[in-house]
Amino acid sequence: MPQRLGVFGGTFDPPHLGHLGVARAARDNLALDRVLLVVANDPWKKSPERAITPAADRLAMVGALVDGEPGLEVSDVEIRRGGPSYTVTTLREMRVANADAELFLIIGRDLVDDFPSWHESVEIARLASIVVVDRPGYVTDAQRGWKLLVVPPVDVSSTELREQLQAYQRDGSAVSPHIPPAVLSVIRERGLYRRNVDDTVTAPRS
Repeated sequence: MPQRLGVFGGTFDPPHLGHLGVARAARDNLALDRVLLVVANDPWKKSPERAITPAADRLAMVGALVDGEPGLEVSDVEIRRGGPSYTVTTLREMRVANADAELFLIIGRDLVDDFPSWHESVEIARLASIVVVDRPGYVTDAQRGWKLLVVPPVDVSSTELREQLQAYQRDGSAVSPHIPPAVLSVIRERGLYRRNVDDTVTAPRS
């Protein structure tokens, strides 16, 4: 039987239990053989706005997040490729590497309205079945024929988590339980989030 392969990309800055819940739900509800959590090298829609934690550190954190989880894997495909991370390029590479697989691209409902602005969005929809993760506060429709993945809501903000982690690194303040101990261990060992990672990026982009 052809393999059913989930592709769940993101900045993962930091990865948290909300990400893990989505990956687990996709694996179980869609009967996926594997879910790849693809760590963006340069998330081109975000990097002009704020500093991003180095890709190698985000890869290590996601590795810790999914360690021991059956069917969940971290992928460095975009990091190895370098440059801005385009989903369409990633899917093309995965199609070559997994010629017989059925690909499922997992995205949040908050990204649906912006999807037409993605690089070669029409080609993305041709390469993979789009799976939309339902989010509180949105009215999800199926007008594009996309699949809907309902996941129990997790009230977590990546911005707030980064602020908490900065305080944790500074004075040992409490961190949300949405950051698993294994991920927190990587953060501590690598000295991540010691500065404000939400500082606006002002340097020109080459």
